[in-house]
Amino acid sequence: MGNTLSGKVVAVTGGSRGLGREMVLACADAGADVVIASRKFDACDVLATEVREAYGRRALPVACNVGEWAHCESLVEAAYTEFGQVDVLINNAGMSLLYPSLDQVSEAMFDKVIATNLKGPFRLSALIGARMAAAGSGSIINISSIEAAKPEPMAVPYAAAKAGLEALSSGLAQTYGPAVRVNTIRCGAFDTDIAKAWPQAMRDYLIQHNALGRIGAPADIVGAALFFASDASAFCTGATLALDGGWR
Repeated sequence: MGNTLSGKVVAVTGGSRGLGREMVLACADAGADVVIASRKFDACDVLATEVREAYGRRALPVACNVGEWAHCESLVEAAYTEFGQVDVLINNAGMSLLYPSLDQVSEAMFDKVIATNLKGPFRLSALIGARMAAAGSGSIINISSIEAAKPEPMAVPYAAAKAGLEALSSGLAQTYGPAVRVNTIRCGAFDTDIAKAWPQAMRDYLIQHNALGRIGAPADIVGAALFFASDASAFCTGATLALDGGWR
């Protein structure tokens, strides 16, 4: 990938697996040092070791449940203590919960989905965005979902949270501009470890409603992430990129 992120520090939440892992590795390959955050420290630590050995970059593993503001504050403190800067924040951590019907969604379930997908990104963006603005530059990338635009019955709380995340991106772009750029990647179906539980009927449905006729490979996130993380998107903020294979 060259050295498009040389001298930069990139923090990725939900960074130990799936799309987060792909973005961590891509950013390290592009020359960045990385902060890898997720709820499971051991998984972050394993990936951090891989980054050091494969790319010779510094990597900081941090256990963090982004739904808790105290954890967000600890993550920010750890990142700035270790590196003294964060140039790119990728709010990738997300979750959705299964439910039999909307009236059986408990308050705890609803709060957990909102906390992970919206509350955490808000707090991290506020803390790091303010520091980026003070430093004179930075990029925040929020990972959204096609559910934000086309909610389906089995993911209504998740869809609402992701729609809020996209609104958050627009507001942050105005709040922290001109120094900080804030953009959104609206993802379609990707074949990550979570997708292993999908029944074949769901896979068939996703493929049939996709202009490219396939589910996204984890590596398909890399180009979009590096575009928004690097100076390639220097005149782009408040934008939402549909990375969904042509969902219809």
